[in-house]
Amino acid sequence: MKLGIIDYGAGNLSSVCNSFRANGVEGTLVRTPAELEGLTHLVLPGVGAFGDCSAALHSQGLASAVRDWVSADKPFLGICIGYQILFESSEETPGAPGLGIFRGAVRRFPESGLKIPHMGWNTVHPVDASDTVWAGMGDSPHFYYVHSYFPEPEDSSIVAATTTYGSTFAAAIRRGRLVATQFHPEKSQLLGLRFLNNFLSL
Repeated sequence: MKLGIIDYGAGNLSSVCNSFRANGVEGTLVRTPAELEGLTHLVLPGVGAFGDCSAALHSQGLASAVRDWVSADKPFLGICIGYQILFESSEETPGAPGLGIFRGAVRRFPESGLKIPHMGWNTVHPVDASDTVWAGMGDSPHFYYVHSYFPEPEDSSIVAATTTYGSTFAAAIRRGRLVATQFHPEKSQLLGLRFLNNFLSL
């Protein structure tokens, strides 16, 4: 196993690296397509804005490399912005292209009287609790969130879990050996570590 963690200049790299290290796996930072050579697992973490992530991935030549990786069904984990960028566009940065791996747009939470951003612990409801990515977590695990936007996948079959905050949104997606989450497993203590370990088993 050889884990790569994409560094586009704004990800939550130290927390992500430390969480995988706690699972006994040392991640390698990836800044160019050539550095994907020999990797078995790839993580795209995310802190920051959709447009900045899009611009950085394209300028580093990693946008097409990520598309190729996912197309080959190699284990891939997207976290927060790394989840949102898999879609076509975002209301956060109109005109900035996503990777377009999945059809759909990233929406801002509607005004509901609740505080935005959605920040803190919330319940995640797996669509299929028997899926290996949820192994050992029970039917309603809690994970940590920090976000004002969330994807709306056009294909509901890829939705792996939901969370409710004013409205119900897709907390995670799954297709083949790709899994992506709006919550932050690297900030979610023991359940987060278990989730990352389950990803490594893909």
